[in-house]
Amino acid sequence: MSEFDERIRSLLAAGAIGQATTLALRELGPELLGFLSGVLSNDDDADEVFSAWSERLWRSLSGFEGRCSLRTWIYVLARRELGRFRQGLRRHEDGRVPISELQEVLAAVRTRTRSTLAANRRDTLTRLRDELPIEDRMLLILRVDRNLSWDEIALAFAEDSDAFSDEDRKRASARLRKRFQLVKQRLMARARDAFAPG
Repeated sequence: MSEFDERIRSLLAAGAIGQATTLALRELGPELLGFLSGVLSNDDDADEVFSAWSERLWRSLSGFEGRCSLRTWIYVLARRELGRFRQGLRRHEDGRVPISELQEVLAAVRTRTRSTLAANRRDTLTRLRDELPIEDRMLLILRVDRNLSWDEIALAFAEDSDAFSDEDRKRASARLRKRFQLVKQRLMARARDAFAPG
């Protein structure tokens, strides 16, 4: 278990949910917002999903059982929020806003992440990646940019992570590895075309 995970667990054991959430947002928020921006290719949509994810994190952190790292868990939550967003179940359409205690942290995370993303967006490979279907983008970002293990990615992609057995994880890991290879090959072919002399 990482030192970060231990700090989160200590805060949760002490009943300091707000502090644990703030720490999680400060440490992992920029990474997660970068993931959402890469997957959605639209900062406004990424902000909306990020806000919904932040609220979901705050509400669910007390139930975090530690069966995986917190970093993996944030991607499980993020994928669920992406699913809700893509199905049109936008959490803030009814006028709710992020929890007031977290607004300052969320603003700092957005500012820090946006400045980093602005530089990366100009990259040709990023543009090519953005042309991929959303599920393929998620897979690439989690594996290449976030360096998650195949087991962690399988858990993030699981429809029901609570009922995900070891056997399910092995099968999903193998399937996602194959899919990753195909996506990578397509992306490399597109990059060769993009960089080919005119």
